[in-house]
Amino acid sequence: MKAVITDAKRTIIGRQNGWLKSSEPHELAAHLIRFLARPLGEKMNEVILGNVVGPGGNIARLSALSAGLPASVTGMTIDRQCSAGLEAIRTACYFVKSGAGSCYIAGGTESASLSPFQKRARFSPDEWGDPDMGDAAEKTAEIYDISRKMQDDYAKLSYKRSMSAHINGYYEEEILPFPKWTVDESLSRMRQSIDQVVSKARPVFKKPGGTVTAANSCGIHDGACAVVVMEEQKAVEFGLKPVLRFVDSEVSGVDPNVPQISPVPAIQKLLKKQGLSMKDIDLFEINEAFAVKIVACAKELGIPYHKLNVNGGALALGHPYGASGSILVTRLFYEAKRRTDLKYVVAAIGSGGGIGTALLFEVIDSCA
Repeated sequence: MKAVITDAKRTIIGRQNGWLKSSEPHELAAHLIRFLARPLGEKMNEVILGNVVGPGGNIARLSALSAGLPASVTGMTIDRQCSAGLEAIRTACYFVKSGAGSCYIAGGTESASLSPFQKRARFSPDEWGDPDMGDAAEKTAEIYDISRKMQDDYAKLSYKRSMSAHINGYYEEEILPFPKWTVDESLSRMRQSIDQVVSKARPVFKKPGGTVTAANSCGIHDGACAVVVMEEQKAVEFGLKPVLRFVDSEVSGVDPNVPQISPVPAIQKLLKKQGLSMKDIDLFEINEAFAVKIVACAKELGIPYHKLNVNGGALALGHPYGASGSILVTRLFYEAKRRTDLKYVVAAIGSGGGIGTALLFEVIDSCA
């Protein structure tokens, strides 16, 4: 059995207490599920969603029923912190490969605006240390010798790539407007010179001498994203066009004090298992929680920037925790539809507690 991605959509990404502040996470997800399920009828096995900041309960089931799916379509909610949305897709792919089912909607949803929790969950015990992500980012910068300039240079590149993707209509392809918003909130407000904003930003987490600023870090946001995962032959029988074929995945753990580096061993193990080198991968999407994370991962793995987050990412758009991993796959999905020179692509993300998740896909048109 082979698992493939046949469709993908996301909502706009709204700032915390911004445009989506009144939208419950299940409402955001239901909006996508309703659209993605239309060509599938009652062929669906399950909805699998990642969610991190609540409100709790089985949001995947609530979302499925809210979307009007029949009661026979079950739901499962996953919390692997920032990896949750990517883990949902990973789980669906393995369900298909094992023969457990043939049709899933998987992704993630998050409303930081409506979270009932004032504080974050604990990531690791006291004997290990349980740093906030900003403090951990500063530690990562120290350990891996990532300067403020290196972070700012990457942040500027990411902002410019995001704006270019927006202007070229690439984000428009990904977005299912909700309910009246058609553009990501952060991009709609980007008026000042990017270079000036990034250069003038002050350290937030470590004073004096810090390198991590609000401009080279992501914001806290609301949003949802989901993809359709199907057994390849079934998808063809239903008249759907597979774009990405799931190959394999890996999850790795690192010191919880430096979680930003966690995608590195996950990607290394994944490629080694498949007998591939970094040169074999045409595109990487690694979540831009912090610029230092991307710079450190690129440095350790030897990824050139022209293969990495080519249409920008969370530094400009924001990071709706549970949805961010599925946004990475969605970005690869649409880039694969636009290009004919891709064979292998990787989506990877790191989580609080020091867990990295990486998924490898084969682009079907390029290898058919």
